[in-house]
Amino acid sequence: MSELNRRKVLFVCLGNACRSPMAEAIALRDAADVIEPSSAGLTPLGRIEPMTKQTLVKNGFSPAELWSKTLLAAAFETADVVINMSGHPKEMAFKGAAKVEDWLVEDPYGADAGLYQRIFEDIERRVGELAGRLRSAKGRAANQGKSKTKGTGRQAKQ
Repeated sequence: MSELNRRKVLFVCLGNACRSPMAEAIALRDAADVIEPSSAGLTPLGRIEPMTKQTLVKNGFSPAELWSKTLLAAAFETADVVINMSGHPKEMAFKGAAKVEDWLVEDPYGADAGLYQRIFEDIERRVGELAGRLRSAKGRAANQGKSKTKGTGRQAKQ
């Protein structure tokens, strides 16, 4: 699948220090065929939490490319899908909520390694499900395109 077929997915949480960077790292490695991931925070902390980095490394993911970023209007506008993990309902947190999907994911900030691991596993499962939906949608679109091409070809031959 070419880079043009990837969907821009913006993962958003409060501080862009725990949940959304985890999702970005997971999508970058496990769903790069269908997701061009980025992340941001409604009120970014300006750093990725050490426990977030530790959890990512423990699970075989690199935190090297991650940093805490502010949610900018341009990032929201260019995203195809916005995943809201802020805890605020999408209608309250975002204008143009049609492309926003709420994920109710507990905030592990300040918690122990066990909670970070559970949150990581929850996010990993959700990113996998999102990637699966996007792969299925791409497959359906490709099959429809082939059907239209074949139909056009038959009509042209008649």
